[in-house]
Amino acid sequence: MKKHGGRITQEVIDPAQAIAEVEGPTSGAIVSFIGTVRVNGEAGEVDLIDYDAYVPMAERRMLEIEEELRRLWPLDKVKLVHRIGKLGVGEISVVIAVSSQHRAEAFEACRHAIERIKRDVPIWKKERLSTGREVWVEGQAKGSRSRTRTK
Repeated sequence: MKKHGGRITQEVIDPAQAIAEVEGPTSGAIVSFIGTVRVNGEAGEVDLIDYDAYVPMAERRMLEIEEELRRLWPLDKVKLVHRIGKLGVGEISVVIAVSSQHRAEAFEACRHAIERIKRDVPIWKKERLSTGREVWVEGQAKGSRSRTRTK
């Protein structure tokens, strides 16, 4: 499997590795977010999700988000990684890990990162339902429900 620039990958994501990459002696807090494929999609029961991306731009956007997090909060380290390809229910699609001296900044930065990834990174997902039907799911803003398009 091809591993892109480290932020977009076709490989299984190891959350423990992401957390280890942000550990450090000055960090008083490490906060992580692990996004997984769930069975209950808006259009029905999901068998798998096929994630696709415009990888060069997705890598750039992920880097921009990392840089933005560092500008907005006094963070020690940041790790963002999103998987593409066909993922089954329960598989990890995205991992975010941030470390900082204090927990508040780490929590805020982690939440901001996932919202920005969902909104701004060119990653698309197509749900394959248990009925065999496939549905493209559009990104969503914080607090809103996603929109679906049947194809």
